[in-house]
This record gives sequence, C-alpha cells and structure tokens, in this order.
Amino acid sequence: MQMDNQFPPKKVPGFCSFRYGLSLLLHCCNVLVMAQRTCLSLTMVAMVNSTDPHGLTNTSTKKLQDNTKNPVYNWSPEIQGIIFSSNLYGVVFIQIPVGYLSGIYSVKKIVGCALFLSSLLSLFIPPAAEVGETWVIACRVVQGISQATVITAQHEVWVKWAPPLERGRLTSMSLSGLMLGPFIVLLVTGVICESLGWPMVFYIFGACGCALCLLWFVQFYDDPKNHPCISISEKEYIISSLDHQNGLLSALPYLFAWICDILAGQISDFFLTRNIFSIITIRKLFTTLGFLLPAIFSACLPYLTSSFHSTVIFLILASATSSFSLGGVLINALDIAPRYYGFLKAFTSFIGITGALISSTLTGLILSQDPESAWFKVFFLMAAINVISLIFYLVFGKAEIQDWAKERQHTRF
Repeated sequence: MQMDNQFPPKKVPGFCSFRYGLSLLLHCCNVLVMAQRTCLSLTMVAMVNSTDPHGLTNTSTKKLQDNTKNPVYNWSPEIQGIIFSSNLYGVVFIQIPVGYLSGIYSVKKIVGCALFLSSLLSLFIPPAAEVGETWVIACRVVQGISQATVITAQHEVWVKWAPPLERGRLTSMSLSGLMLGPFIVLLVTGVICESLGWPMVFYIFGACGCALCLLWFVQFYDDPKNHPCISISEKEYIISSLDHQNGLLSALPYLFAWICDILAGQISDFFLTRNIFSIITIRKLFTTLGFLLPAIFSACLPYLTSSFHSTVIFLILASATSSFSLGGVLINALDIAPRYYGFLKAFTSFIGITGALISSTLTGLILSQDPESAWFKVFFLMAAINVISLIFYLVFGKAEIQDWAKERQHTRF
C-alpha cells in the first residue's frame, strides 16, 4: 500500500522517545478505566447478602467481625443485573458524538476530565451503596459514559502524535491496557476484599485514576509542536511525517463492534434456548464468523487502495466482525471449565497482550523493510493467522465440562 508522505531520513529515538512515553501513559489510563469498569463484577460477591430474603430495603447487614469492612446489602438478582448492565447504558449513544467532538475540541481536556470523572465516581460507589441501589446505578451510568469517552477520544491523540509508520505500535501499546486492566482486577480484587474490604477496591482504583489524571494534564499536549519537553528532532520528525486521520472514523469500528457483540450474545442464546443447535455447534459457528470474516475483509484491503470509502468500510468490518467470536471461543472457557473460568480468562488475556506486543513489533519491522508492499504482507499475515487459529479450534474445540474441571466428591467410610 503506497503512501504519499515524505518521511525524514534522519533517525530519531524509538522506544525511549516522548511519543512512546505518551503511549505508555495512555496504556495506564486504559488499565485503570477497565479496572474501574470490571471490579464490580467481583466485589458484588462480597457486597450482596445471599442468605437474607430479597426485596428488603437497602440496609447493611450487621456481622460480628466484618460489618464495617465489608457491608452487605439485600439486593435482588434483578437489581444486581441492572447494576451490572448500567455501565453500558450510555455507551452506544456517546461514542459517535465523542469521536466527532474529539476532532474539534481539546483531547487533553476531554480525556483528562472523563478519566477524572470516572475515578471520582469510583470513589463515590461505596457511599452510594449505603444510600441505596439507585445511586449506585446512577454512578455506574455516568461512569460508563465517562469511560467510553476516554476509550473513544484517545484515538484522536494519534492524529498529531503518531508517525504513519509507527501507528500500529503506538496504538496497540496503548490499547493493550484495555486487556491488562481486567487481568489485574482478577488478580488483586479478591486479595483486597479479603484483607481490606470491598470498598477499598473502589477507593484504590479511584485514587490511582485521580493521580494519573494529574500526570495526564501535566505531561500531555494536544499538539507536539506546543510541548515544552519533547526534543526538537522528535518534534520535527512527527510533524514532517504526519498523515491526518478523522477521529469519528476511529470511533466507528468500536460502535459496530459493540453492535456485533450484542448480536452475538443474543443470537447464540436464542439458538441455545430454542434447541436449534448444540452448544459446541454454536461456539464453532460464532468463532468461524469472528475469525473468518475479519480474515476475508483484511485480505481484500490491499486491493482497495484506489477507493477511500471502500477502504474505510472494509477496515470497520474487519474490526467489528471479530466481535462475533464473543459468542464462540471467547466464552468457551465457561463451558468447559466454569470452576476455573476466572483464571482461564486472566491467562488468555495475558496471552492476548503478549500477542499484541509481538504483532505490533513485527508490523513495524515489516513496514520499515519494505514500505511499498508491506501492507500486503501485514494484511495477508493477519488473515493467515486467523484461518490457522480457526482450523485449530474447529478440530479441537469442546463444549462439555472437562474431567479436570469437575469438582470431585470424596466419600468417607
């Protein structure tokens, strides 16, 4: 895929440069955003009283040793479901406006203020739970909107900060934080709940987010040419190699991925409840859609360079259709080993992060060696990896609980 930009011949620092430091800063922001979003899924176990009758008013249940550290509430399963899903209520409506506004107004203020609001609301959730579940839901709705704002608006950062040949590395490094956040939550939340109490989970992640906001407002500038700390050589390199992109277009893949995600969950459960297909057939069907469709769209991209709109559409489809696998292989661990599901998700998230780092580095190497035809190799390599992974899953994928994951009952004589 040929580029019209003229790149400066002079080499500038890579991983020790300011732009990679900015990518690391965004990586940390994403880690905290996802930690604040997902920690409630684990703390809810400690927050809800599963023994008392449901439907009572929102009052703390007194315990002999743990009532102060771990207050417990009588929330019905319906209320719990609303609290879990409330984080997503405003997401579908906010992404396109944020993508548009981030191209007009200061990304520094949008991301910084949204991260601060999300962190502040994380601090408010424990006292809100004492007042009533309605306040928790309200906090979660606004927090979800602010988190979606951070995730969507940050793409505009790379319009002015990422040289064209480094966009893959910089964006993947920053976005990989979205996978590391849940991994950290799964590791530390149980320990914090046990030792300090579940409210401290929200206080710790909220306080870390507020501290990171301060670093963001101090270190980040919307335009590298206005930054007082960046070196002159790096500043000249970035400015001279810029190729502008649209923030709204950056948000569209996430919108369509969200739609495909919802469709995958609804349709897969519909097939299951109506006994149309078996569980393993459903998992393999959606895994095929989630792996094969992106492979097809990616393989077509090198032949669409003459049409801007076709390229954008296929890029969106290649990214969005991968969400179909959420109804397949990405939830398959719950079928085969529900007892170890948390550990398996954490382990696979770690593998995913490792793959993201390797792929971004490999892409950079391919682009630096052969800029003229490099994108052909990159897209076909992506398609090949998807197809090989799909074949492996179709051959070895299972959906029944495995023997090693079953709880063994010991009989005493």
